[in-house]
Formats: sequence, structure tokens, C-alpha cells
Amino acid sequence: MRNRMGKKNSTIQKKKPQFIFQRKNYTFLFIGIAFIALGFILMSGGGSDDPDVFNPEIYNFRRIRLAPLLVLIGLGIQIYAILLDPSKKK
Repeated sequence: MRNRMGKKNSTIQKKKPQFIFQRKNYTFLFIGIAFIALGFILMSGGGSDDPDVFNPEIYNFRRIRLAPLLVLIGLGIQIYAILLDPSKKK
């Protein structure tokens, strides 16, 4: 009986660890990171060299509307990339 039990334990194969995400997930993750980075880059700047002088460029369309929209789109892409199941076939 011992031999049989010993053989049974030796035939059990170790499973290879699998990644949770696949290539498609990582592609969308990097696209989302690029959108977020671009949004923060577009938000930067617009300050004045002299603290006594007001620069109205800080309130232009790029910094108030476009950049935050890009950051939110990037966050949406990140959520989609996390929830995406690339192994699911349509």
C-alpha cells in the first residue's frame, strides 16, 4: 500500500503559474497610462514668472477642459483594461 500511495503523490503535476493579465490587457493599460500622462502634461505650465502679475493663460481651454478630460478617459481605459477578459471569445 505504501508503494501505491508513493506513486500517487509522485504523479501529481505542479501547475504552472499563470498571469492574470494577458497581452491585450497590458496594451490597454499602457494606452491608459499614456492618456493620463498626456493630460497631466497639458495641465502643466501657465504660471507667471512675477508673482505680482496675473496670467490669464492658466484658465484656457487646454488646462480647464481638455487635460482633465484626457485624464478621465485614461482612467476609464485603465478600468476597462482591468476588467477585460481576453480569453473570452465572441
